[in-house]
Amino acid sequence: MNETPGEPFDFRKALKAQKRRKLRREIALGLGAFAVVLAGGMLALNWPVHNASLANDDQQPLALFQQASSPQFGICGSIRRTCVVDGDTFWLDGVKIRIADIDTPEISEPRCDYEYQLGMRATHRLVELLNGGPFELRTIGSRDEDQYGRKLRVVTRGGRSLGDQLVSEGLARTWTGRREPWC
Repeated sequence: MNETPGEPFDFRKALKAQKRRKLRREIALGLGAFAVVLAGGMLALNWPVHNASLANDDQQPLALFQQASSPQFGICGSIRRTCVVDGDTFWLDGVKIRIADIDTPEISEPRCDYEYQLGMRATHRLVELLNGGPFELRTIGSRDEDQYGRKLRVVTRGGRSLGDQLVSEGLARTWTGRREPWC
């Protein structure tokens, strides 16, 4: 320590200096750990994943191969990159898609318990269907997006609409151009 000859050693002063050094070390380690986590998060968000062009200008189906290169779908949380929002809306590689040929019950603002329960069943079933293997996204009509900026697409596998499958299972209705009540 910085003692001058003849001056008594001050334990309190030495203890305070030791605590300051320890605090500086902990802050430096914390900032270093934060920097590593931040860099890892930024890398993960920008990591190249299956980058499907959803424009589909030539009206050809867009095949999405779910095996090794594409992530699996789950129910959306706070991060929405590739996940299912509800029975007729999902995110794929950061692009929000509305299944254009069906309507399913709402789960975010249901009007009754029946609508919520059926909407949750449709949501979980859509997760299963999207994770069931390769599928294609096709445009329908001349509209590319809806009023909320979601891409309007029909999702097919093996020539069959996954929306039609939800309809046949009683979890959705064929889209008629307007919402109908579920309660």
